Amino acid sequence: MRKVPASTFVPSEAGGRSGQSALATHEGDGGGGHGARHVAIIMDGNGRWAKKRHMPHAVGHQRGVESVRRLVRAAREMGLDALTLYAFSTENWRRSKEEISDLMGLLKRFILSDLDEFAANNVRLKIIGDYKAFPRDVVDLVEDALARTAGNDGVTLVVALNYGSQDEIARAAGRAAAKGEVTAEAISAELDTADLPPLDLLIRTSGELRLSNFLLWQAAYAELWFTDVLWPDFTPDHLEQALIEFAKRERRYGGR
Repeated sequence: MRKVPASTFVPSEAGGRSGQSALATHEGDGGGGHGARHVAIIMDGNGRWAKKRHMPHAVGHQRGVESVRRLVRAAREMGLDALTLYAFSTENWRRSKEEISDLMGLLKRFILSDLDEFAANNVRLKIIGDYKAFPRDVVDLVEDALARTAGNDGVTLVVALNYGSQDEIARAAGRAAAKGEVTAEAISAELDTADLPPLDLLIRTSGELRLSNFLLWQAAYAELWFTDVLWPDFTPDHLEQALIEFAKRERRYGGR
């Protein structure tokens, strides 16, 4: 594996393992031996990648899609059950109309070009967030992709579209209240991610050190890994490095 740029690993609990291979298989671990079943990524840095090269933002977003393809193909080999990607936040509507239009067009092209590969490789697509706020043609493509991959039981690719974690928690709490007592368990059962494994590892690219309203509830006991690498340059090697570091952690969930 080639050397990857510097990163910051922030554990949710102090402690570590010693005398073990970083990717040694442990009972109940993910299939890759690292212990992670569900990884989420804040894909940041497309615009900065393009600016550094004096290119339009749209080119950065296009290169970012190529990184998505690489990661989805690698996820199964790395033993992940779920890969969640922050593609479009509720705050992204503040961007220029031109950039939003470029992003919608890129999403359509991605679905049209990659759906057959997803279906052939047993990838299940899941959307979190209110994607129905998008233009009708985008919604139709998303719903066709969801239907075509619904029966797949391989890696679940979760794409956050028009997603904001605070809104998700508020919606979940409202549904929980309508059913009875509001508890942590009741809210968790109503989250968009309720049918997914608990979040193990959350990665953010581009050197920013914040969660940006992404999976706030789910990240309560997740490990956090930050890297200066801009998203278009992020490769399976970087994901592997994050998983190796994750495997060294002892997750105590508040215990000893």
